[in-house]
Amino acid sequence: MKPGALSQLQDLGRYGQQRYGVPVNGVMDEWSHRLANVLVGNPEDQATLECTLTGPTLRFTRDRLIALSGADMQARIDGMLVPLDQPLLVRGGATLACGERRRGARLYLAVRGGFDVPAVMGSRSTFLRGGYGGFQGRALARGDRLPLQPADAGYPGAMRLLVQCGTPFVSAAQFAIAAPDGDAGILRVVPGPQWHAFTAQARQAFVEQPFQIDNRSDRMGYRLAGPRLMLAQPLEMVSEAVSFGTVQVPPDGNPIVLMADRQSAGGYPKIAYVASVDLPRLAQALPGDTVRFAPITLAQAQALYLQREDRLAELRALVARAMQAAPHGRQVRDPGHDDFRAGDPEAGDPCPADRGPADPGAADPGSRPAA
Repeated sequence: MKPGALSQLQDLGRYGQQRYGVPVNGVMDEWSHRLANVLVGNPEDQATLECTLTGPTLRFTRDRLIALSGADMQARIDGMLVPLDQPLLVRGGATLACGERRRGARLYLAVRGGFDVPAVMGSRSTFLRGGYGGFQGRALARGDRLPLQPADAGYPGAMRLLVQCGTPFVSAAQFAIAAPDGDAGILRVVPGPQWHAFTAQARQAFVEQPFQIDNRSDRMGYRLAGPRLMLAQPLEMVSEAVSFGTVQVPPDGNPIVLMADRQSAGGYPKIAYVASVDLPRLAQALPGDTVRFAPITLAQAQALYLQREDRLAELRALVARAMQAAPHGRQVRDPGHDDFRAGDPEAGDPCPADRGPADPGAADPGSRPAA
């Protein structure tokens, strides 16, 4: 149906190639990506569909377990509002449509079994500037058909419930998921290697004054407008490796937070690093939003990271126990490729032409099969 403003496949990133100048890429909001994958029983490095600002309209060709996490885009399946952060078994032929964005910038769709696309340099992440990875190295377009790996329904009784209730989707299980720690608009940072190269006034302004996300921000970096951060004296630097969350300061004094599509090395002084647990919050911010920085120690950043990992491990264990309760029986597989399609909303045909038996396993974005 509709591909959305920018819908592309991303996983946890393309590591091990930065020495060749290949960017890591990967999801902007790692927490939402990992959460959605855990809920459907996928490995956390399985690719999800990252939908930015306006989400797509997708049709599922066969029954499929999914989860949505991240931005609230008022997603509906055949008109029924879809809850975030819950595993849902979707009926084959149903249409998932994103509506008005209420909160956040990026929504993540995980499907059980994952997307059947080839890995490039060990990752299924899309790099738009390079034209590789993901689905044909690009964002979704109208008429696309995304193949899915074969998969079962995951949770015991979900398929029976779907048959009995007759709705376009059912909740396969329910979990109480706490919101990530931290205050909205506050990004905790660890001082960078050139922290003391900046003036005392610049360091004070960095942690006390607000910064606004500039319109020129993208997946490579978020440019910030606010007090200019000046060096105490001119500084000649050799380019160094950079990471997700590095806060660089170019000569104009306006900081840039490097994001998922960052370059592999940079020569600007680094005033700080955003704690990894707060990067998802930044990834969900929009141009015009205001952020502030709060200094913490490396030990505190590590403790926050471990706390987040513990919460995710607890959820992973709960999901595994719920799925292990499934009766021992035949595991239904799709005889062909599961897929969903980005189709043509004007075509007017609500029925997928290749809909098969109601086996757990396929999704299709669109209102009419692609030619």
